[in-house]
Amino acid sequence: MTNKEELLQKIPELLNEVKSKNPLTHCITNFVTVNDCANAVLAIGASPIMSEDIEEVAEVVSIADALVINIGKLSHEQVEAMKISSAQANKINTPVILDPVGVGISQLRNKVTLEIIENYKLAAIRGNITEIKTIAKLNGIISESNTAKGVDVSESDIITQDNLNENADVISKLAAKLDTVILASGPIDILSDGETTIAIDNGDEMMPYITGSGCMLSSIVGSCIGATNPLEGTMLAALLMTIAGEKARSKVDSENAGTGSFRAYLIDYLYKLDGQTLINKSNIEIL
Repeated sequence: MTNKEELLQKIPELLNEVKSKNPLTHCITNFVTVNDCANAVLAIGASPIMSEDIEEVAEVVSIADALVINIGKLSHEQVEAMKISSAQANKINTPVILDPVGVGISQLRNKVTLEIIENYKLAAIRGNITEIKTIAKLNGIISESNTAKGVDVSESDIITQDNLNENADVISKLAAKLDTVILASGPIDILSDGETTIAIDNGDEMMPYITGSGCMLSSIVGSCIGATNPLEGTMLAALLMTIAGEKARSKVDSENAGTGSFRAYLIDYLYKLDGQTLINKSNIEIL
């Protein structure tokens, strides 16, 4: 689907699918953000389970609607759990979503990310643009990439209107090569399945100032894909997160509050958003 108006008109239906199906979202994530990820999934009408013990992950993913794997805080046991659960998910056609947190900053993260990409079918990959470009370099799409500032995007990579088309081209080519949906989130989000590429110019500059906004988004992507399909589900997730961020910032400003309140209001608005509000507030473009 490449028509903007058709995409917009599908948003309420897609959101209703999430809320009516209440998709069980199996998240193997990091302890820094696990609570926020679970609350974000609950807020949009899905159901989280945060299991990572190797003795049960295959059983858990067998009853789940989506599997989200997040490499933010790696351990050998967690990596093994990711492999076991991904293999089982592929066996029963449950969508797998990868959040390659900090790929590029260490050989371990590069190794784990490549192993997951090469050995398992992924429905989507969600990262910041530096992480996505690192994966593009590791897969021969581009020759050079910047190093992230820890788990944050490199300042020289931040998506703007000036570099939008250049970044969209990298993302589209990577999506086509890996046969998956790629979402690079930032001031402007770009997502692509290799054929349709969408830019979403929503969100707020306060979002990077709380821990876990990207991890929450990846978990929401999993829930939305688990109830719908990879491209539209990823688009819906990005709209939910960015528009909730805009509304949270407006509330913070009205109360002269700060980042702690922003974090709470972000969850509030993920819960409160409806399909028509998403249509009215969305700023999307088909590239």
